[in-house]
Amino acid sequence: MARVFRRLNKLWGTMPGTPRAPDPRLPKTCIIGAGSSGIAVAKVFSAFGIPFDCFERSDRVGGNWVFKNTNGMSSTYRSLHINTSRDKMAYSDFPMPRDFPDYPHHEQIATYFDSYVDHFGIRERITFNTGVARAERTDDGLWRVMLETGEQRLYDALAVANGHHWDPRLPEPMYPGAFAGKQIHSHSYIDPTEPVDCRGKNVLVVGFGNSALDIACELGHKGVAKNVFLSQRRGYWVIPKYTAGEVLDTHISHPAQDPSWVERFVPPVLLRWYAEKQLESTAGRPEQYGLKAPDHALFSTHPAVSQELFVRIGSGDVKPKPNVKELRGDQVAFADDSVEDIDVIIWCTGYKISFPFFDEGFLSAPANDIALWKRMVDPRFSNLFFVALVQPLCAMMPIAEEQAKFLAHYMTGHYAMPPVEVMNAERIEMHVRSKAGYLATPRHTIQINCGEYTYDLRRELGKGRKRAAAQGYVLPIEPRVIRPSPKQLAAE
Repeated sequence: MARVFRRLNKLWGTMPGTPRAPDPRLPKTCIIGAGSSGIAVAKVFSAFGIPFDCFERSDRVGGNWVFKNTNGMSSTYRSLHINTSRDKMAYSDFPMPRDFPDYPHHEQIATYFDSYVDHFGIRERITFNTGVARAERTDDGLWRVMLETGEQRLYDALAVANGHHWDPRLPEPMYPGAFAGKQIHSHSYIDPTEPVDCRGKNVLVVGFGNSALDIACELGHKGVAKNVFLSQRRGYWVIPKYTAGEVLDTHISHPAQDPSWVERFVPPVLLRWYAEKQLESTAGRPEQYGLKAPDHALFSTHPAVSQELFVRIGSGDVKPKPNVKELRGDQVAFADDSVEDIDVIIWCTGYKISFPFFDEGFLSAPANDIALWKRMVDPRFSNLFFVALVQPLCAMMPIAEEQAKFLAHYMTGHYAMPPVEVMNAERIEMHVRSKAGYLATPRHTIQINCGEYTYDLRRELGKGRKRAAAQGYVLPIEPRVIRPSPKQLAAE
């Protein structure tokens, strides 16, 4: 098995590291978005010489990590730090500066993305302040892209990297009753005074994701909110950022590396059991702090990461509450029949998967449910790709980079996809298996285990390269938008 991984890594590493001039003999792609995933696609495609245009509604790269992004799509709040460690979040060929802390602040992350695009010379390939208003497939299989400027362009392929943490999702159905105070979604939260002044107020934070815990802890400090209540619908595990003096993911492989022998050979059930016991013996179980007991195995949900929550609860600064039962004007009733006076509600209830540039009848993700082959491809369309449309247990950036490399091999004819019927069977099998392994909630419909996913992607790459060789390395997408001139062909 180790030999297989070494061979796959060697194969994966054949990608050139520096940008190349766009090759007009290759299909031209439109990349939607220059967030952390879009720039990974742009960098990899540039290295392979794949022609592309990348459109970004904002005036800079970084997407969700740009504080107060001008495109209005960032969910970053002023105090935000990453929950995945510095080294595990970085792209494989561009490490974060060693003087960055273990868990950098969002300003450092945004600076890192700026350095990334400048280092690889792709900034000039991105069109800023220009969003994609509409994308539609023509009768002959090309992509007609209508920009917010009114301009229309045609492309051989379309890569969607618009993110899935920008379209706020409220509870559905909403809780009965009505609330008379101020209420916002965590997407809008900036700090204790913006957009709602929470100082000296009774604040209810609804949800138990990382943003909910961060916001509750920030508001819970003395001198900020008067009271902070944290409502959770079900029990979740809480994982600290440090264990035994080491960062949380010290012993987890970077997605671009070979999985450790533990990750390769120890059954997941046994790993979960061991991790639960370690967590219980260090941080303790959530119910020991007045929270709901987890009703699922560790890692069968996206983990809630917080080093501070238990301290804030133990200090009386954050008060756990069960699920909301009813909104009663300036009060909220909870499932345990307790009632509290509430001035502000912050809904930390997740996001919708949205493609505003597609007609709903063409493609959508109702209840965040979308089944793609390898989490990237709708088998009906050989020239439509989705990047970073996953909820990883690791950082998103390395996963987007892995996907971009996979797609680049395909776009250049060095990888051939299996037959459509095989892709359909595999996408359904993967989707059903993934959903069975995680809680049945809108948050976990696209959940992946990073090591398992990247191993599967690399193994499929190896199979597809053999298919491509057998087919004579034929381009799967005909380059019709840009064609080489007779002079260029003669020069070759």
